[in-house]
Amino acid sequence: MATFIYQARAISGKIMTGRLDAKDEPDAKIKLRARQLIPLKLTLVQGNQKKRGELEEALFKFMAPRITTKELKLFTRQFSTLINSGINIADCLRILSEGQISSLLKEALLQIRSSIEMGRRLSESMQQHDRVFDSLYINMIRAGEEAGIIDTILVRLSTYIEKNERIKQQVKSALVMPGVIVFVAVLVISGIMLFIIPKFKEIFEGSGKQLPYLTELVLSISDAFRSKWYLFFLLFGGSGGSLAYYITTEQGKKDKDVFLIRAPVIGDVVQKSAVARMSRTLSTLLGSGIGLLEAIDIAAKTSGNYVIEKALTECKDAVTSGKPFHVPLSRQKDLPMLVGQMVSIGEQSGSLDAMLGKVADFYEEEVENAVRAATQLIEPILMVGLGVSIAFIMIAMYLPVFTMGDTIGN
Repeated sequence: MATFIYQARAISGKIMTGRLDAKDEPDAKIKLRARQLIPLKLTLVQGNQKKRGELEEALFKFMAPRITTKELKLFTRQFSTLINSGINIADCLRILSEGQISSLLKEALLQIRSSIEMGRRLSESMQQHDRVFDSLYINMIRAGEEAGIIDTILVRLSTYIEKNERIKQQVKSALVMPGVIVFVAVLVISGIMLFIIPKFKEIFEGSGKQLPYLTELVLSISDAFRSKWYLFFLLFGGSGGSLAYYITTEQGKKDKDVFLIRAPVIGDVVQKSAVARMSRTLSTLLGSGIGLLEAIDIAAKTSGNYVIEKALTECKDAVTSGKPFHVPLSRQKDLPMLVGQMVSIGEQSGSLDAMLGKVADFYEEEVENAVRAATQLIEPILMVGLGVSIAFIMIAMYLPVFTMGDTIGN
């Protein structure tokens, strides 16, 4: 992606200047025309300015908003209906861009329409808008263009998006209640440390007696928490920020995916979710006429998990060397044996896409069951953990009270 300084004329005749990110000069002109600007002059940013533009672009990509799954699914359904009605692609995009859609999608559709009017293919035009259309979407559209069944492909894409989003929501729902419990636990323990422990301290200081080690430990933590709260804030905030940054790096993403898929309790949910998405992607691609090698490559890149991506990449290498797909698939330890068995049946019967669809259906249902089981197991564990933490603090505070009571009794 390059950065250009442009000079252009608006419809009103006003001359406007600014900066624009584009793949090349023709792409920059398309983006300007989509904004209803007539390009007059384009200058490629060079040297330090170019480096600064690249940094700005990287920051923009990290923070830039993306289209929602719901909006993408609705657009795909409407696009399919319009094409099926016999309307040409450019007019379909014009009609859809005039609807009640987000500014991000509207701008993308205008630019895609301008690109198509200049003679480019739909898939090639969509490729410039990775915040709206991912590689799976673009490759599916490309397959539809080659086979002349774009409307059918769009229906399959909307179904795929809907089922894939359902899996994501199921996984997220498993983490909601545990997250709430952890948040409440932090609030409760912080409240005890800030407001209740100091009251006990005043009582203990008046007694003049030696306090048990457990009590002194809790009092010390409470004092540190009250007097140097900013250090705790910096510690936890810095740790959280560092972790958040690390998982955005290439190695961090790999480590996060490996940890999640092999973690106790939630690992089963993550694995089944990833397998369901992988199977659904392969089924959709193969059913749309895309070759096996290309389908494996796309499914690996869009799997959303490094472990699954690595497994599929190894399978692709084996298939390239002439082995049937089910052979390397069955050897992958991070994939269930059922996947390899179903693929073997599909290859023998010539219905690989249908078999992969059944695998996806099975594991989508398994995700629901795994989510329920994980939720039922995690919640009691967290509740017990919260209870033990509060009990530890209360015991530490009441030990001196018991000692004082014994002294008064004697």
